Amino acid sequence: MKFFIAIESGDEDHAFGVVVPDLPGCFSAGDTLDEAFDNAKAAIELWVETVIEDGGVIPAGSRLAEHQANPEFSGWTWALVEVPVEKYLGPAEKINITMPGLLLSWVDQYAKAHGMTRSGFLAHAARQAMRY
Repeated sequence: MKFFIAIESGDEDHAFGVVVPDLPGCFSAGDTLDEAFDNAKAAIELWVETVIEDGGVIPAGSRLAEHQANPEFSGWTWALVEVPVEKYLGPAEKINITMPGLLLSWVDQYAKAHGMTRSGFLAHAARQAMRY
């Protein structure tokens, strides 16, 4: 899944701070920008794992413009990170669905054009529609 992160600039004396606004209480830092990104991904993975184990759900993500309008993050830099948290959602299950052939063709074309599989695209579309 992809998550927006807000990055507070660091310098020689201060670490780069990272906040994941869509995941309450999820934050990290790093002495370098690369370390901040790596630590943010680890923090997201741990946050999701903990919430799912406790029976919770991953909150719906907000749009970047909504985050950028938040004065708390004024002057921060924004990035999008991908973290493979699907493993915490349970094992994959095979399903049988029915849809018109032309629609299936459009799904396959879109998925291929975006480097996705049919299943990956359908799962992504379902999460987007439900805002998970």
